Amino acid sequence: MVFPIVSRTQVRVQVHIPTDYRGEPILARLALRHGLTFNILAAALDPSSRPGIFDLELRGSVEQIRAGLEELRSLHLGIMGKANPDGDSWHY
Repeated sequence: MVFPIVSRTQVRVQVHIPTDYRGEPILARLALRHGLTFNILAAALDPSSRPGIFDLELRGSVEQIRAGLEELRSLHLGIMGKANPDGDSWHY
């Protein structure tokens, strides 16, 4: 059996998660639903009413990353990131 070669890439984004979503497995969903792997580079979680902030590195195919980011957008989460000049990753 021959498996297609899928080009993998990574993006770096900062996700702002409102308090309404505390206790929800949002990051786990990215892995389960979209096949993404992720690395939490930094996080700020405050017990007050301020949103949580995650600095993430997402890895997967372009389509997997696109679908995962679209799901985050559909939840109305704040997402920050911009294209790297080399075009191979994201930074902010």
